[in-house]
Amino acid sequence: MSGLTVGDVVAERTVHLTRESLVRYAGASGDFNPIHYRDDVAAAVGLPGVLAHGMLTMGLAIGTIEPWLRSWGEGDSGRILDYGVRFTKPVVVDPETGADVTVVAKVGAVDDDSARIDLTVSFDGTTVLVKAQVRVRTS
Repeated sequence: MSGLTVGDVVAERTVHLTRESLVRYAGASGDFNPIHYRDDVAAAVGLPGVLAHGMLTMGLAIGTIEPWLRSWGEGDSGRILDYGVRFTKPVVVDPETGADVTVVAKVGAVDDDSARIDLTVSFDGTTVLVKAQVRVRTS
């Protein structure tokens, strides 16, 4: 993997989430916390609505770079050395309109063996994950 320049956008996408998406994720993950599918429970605990699972949002973010990694020939998720995020805002999934989560992956730093990819993850014009960074092996 060469030719990476700080500031280059390497991947981007917008994913539309629906309440059905949340139910499917709950089934796959085993996380059946009712704040992810029941408006009354979300309201009772002071939330603005039903929330997307944090790990779902985090997974969507890292999944954005997978096609880019594959484009490097042998590249796959085995090139990922570490990944971390901080959650700042929830993704509220409206029962009618759902929610669009946008991810932009940009080269943040490059050294001899690896690159740091900064992920900007937003919903409704607001950043929902900060310090979302993945370090990938480049050699």
